[in-house]
Amino acid sequence: MTIRPIRITGDPVLRSPAAPVTRFDDELHELLTDMVDTMRAAPGVGLAAPQIGVSQQVFVWEWTDDDGILQEGAVINPTLHAGPLERRKADPDDDLEGCLSVPDFRYPLVRAKRVVLRGTTPQQTPLQITAEGWLARIFQHEFDHLQGTLYVDQLPWRLKRTARKEIRAEGFDAPGQSWLPGVDDFESDHEAEEA
Repeated sequence: MTIRPIRITGDPVLRSPAAPVTRFDDELHELLTDMVDTMRAAPGVGLAAPQIGVSQQVFVWEWTDDDGILQEGAVINPTLHAGPLERRKADPDDDLEGCLSVPDFRYPLVRAKRVVLRGTTPQQTPLQITAEGWLARIFQHEFDHLQGTLYVDQLPWRLKRTARKEIRAEGFDAPGQSWLPGVDDFESDHEAEEA
């Protein structure tokens, strides 16, 4: 079990599109294991490889839905087809989103309610999942990381301006910063809701 440092928003690896995975080997298996361990320790419900400094198109997720069913998995080189966005103001409760790379901040963001995730499993088999609700939100959030986008980049402009000021005031906009779950005191007072 290896818990890796999670990069914070100013790190350049979070702002560049991730490279496709070309080798399904022990190194990839180790990366996936470390990502799951890091996600659980944070705690979070999803984690993309760039968040631990690895520019590869990989993300993992683990979340228990309202019916008590564990939704978990990993996807390599994903594509995502999102349904339409509702034209409405984000609900501060239902649409509240967080990110392990923007620790301790949460902002409401409207996301598509339904998505289709396609890609490859770690066992090199095709993967296709149709997701709705919170799982759809997790997939969109993690997929965005692989494109070099953070959820705060997609906020409505007034809220984005507020978020930028708060992030800058915390000093998170500088490159090269990270935090280590279980050591640094981020996210410990929040439920596992960050991706």
